[in-house]
Amino acid sequence: MAIDFTLTDAQRRLRDDAREFATQVLAPVVRQADEEPDPLRAFQLTRPAYVEAYKQGIAFCMLPGEYGGGGLSNVDVLIAGEELCAVDPGFACTVLVNGLGLMPVWYWGSDEQKDRFLRAATSDPACEYLVGYAVSEPAGSPGGTANFDAPLAHPVGIGVTARRDGDEYVLNGRKFWPCNVAGWDGRGADVSIVIARTDTGKGGTEGLSAFMLERGTPGVEYRLISKIGHRLAPNAEIVFTDARVPAANLVEGTRGNGDLLINRNFAWSGPVAGIAAVGVARSAYEAALDFARTYTAGGPRPIIHYQNVGYVLGDVAARIEMCRYFCWKAAHYLDRHDYHGELIGAMCKIQCTELLFDAVYKCMQVVGVNSVDRTRPFEKLLREAAVLPLYDAGNFGMQRRRVHGILAHPGFDPRALADDEFVAFDKTMETIDTVPA
Repeated sequence: MAIDFTLTDAQRRLRDDAREFATQVLAPVVRQADEEPDPLRAFQLTRPAYVEAYKQGIAFCMLPGEYGGGGLSNVDVLIAGEELCAVDPGFACTVLVNGLGLMPVWYWGSDEQKDRFLRAATSDPACEYLVGYAVSEPAGSPGGTANFDAPLAHPVGIGVTARRDGDEYVLNGRKFWPCNVAGWDGRGADVSIVIARTDTGKGGTEGLSAFMLERGTPGVEYRLISKIGHRLAPNAEIVFTDARVPAANLVEGTRGNGDLLINRNFAWSGPVAGIAAVGVARSAYEAALDFARTYTAGGPRPIIHYQNVGYVLGDVAARIEMCRYFCWKAAHYLDRHDYHGELIGAMCKIQCTELLFDAVYKCMQVVGVNSVDRTRPFEKLLREAAVLPLYDAGNFGMQRRRVHGILAHPGFDPRALADDEFVAFDKTMETIDTVPA
């Protein structure tokens, strides 16, 4: 059969290895790191786990094998990713961002750039190499990132500017929310990809490009952000003040196409965010089921034997299964279509993260007030689930707008995904609703 949801022996080993890492290496550091008030210190507490993840090939599992990466398919990444996310989706986000920062170099970089940046990431003797992804910008008027592809000139859309000066570009402006960019010490990741406006006279569909920002670049400051969830993932504000980046660090194929990079990146990460929701909901469901099997609520038998509890948990279990397979479908689509899945990736991210946020709360209702006790896992799981629809191109901003732009295009075939046909995404599908009527 062409359709088969049975894991291969290799995939089962991959899942089991990821589960062992998550439970034996990652889990022991999660509580302390999550409760640490200093966001940089919280991230630093995960360092030993990250080093082990690097040694086991997890940290750069998504990069091609020819450059030293794990060479995993997108489906395989999700199989392993679910196990990490069931323990802590923030740590898994750190790994995800390594891919967001370097996969555009694989897609669009020159051979020299691929050799320089991809091989450096996968050959670090200290096993600590970290990559950042910098798109999001601070809220304000103008400000934010949801309308990054607005067709109007600066200052609408992306506000960080990159002005050519000889063999360098001079960057000015601020980013807010980028992950991994501050590195282990708050002074910068080994390298970060930064989306900036290289032509202030053009809109985001024409004026954006991507740069590789290397650690130690003068004129760059980092300020860590304290968050309600994903506390093991380091988000930061970046301030660029006449920061000089070599012109050779502009990722060649992104010149004037930084908008397409953003859309393609968030298409790839859509099912990864979806599987994070699966992992979080799975943990909540299993904890609620264990509780229901022993707690009587003062009655003669455990509450699992009452209809309401059984029905609610049955619905939650069904949602988890539905979303897992939607994520696999989206990842399979990416594997078949050269890592393009701008439509299905957005759909997957929206539906899975929103359905399963509700599922986590349903589990808390089964457990009742006892779910509020912080000795149980639900408080953290709820915080993590709340982040998922909001981050990684928010569902109400960038994700639904991408879906809308594709559906509104006159050439869109509504049966394409069902037929596993390629759905092209280009600049004509951008800008929808970015300029109020």
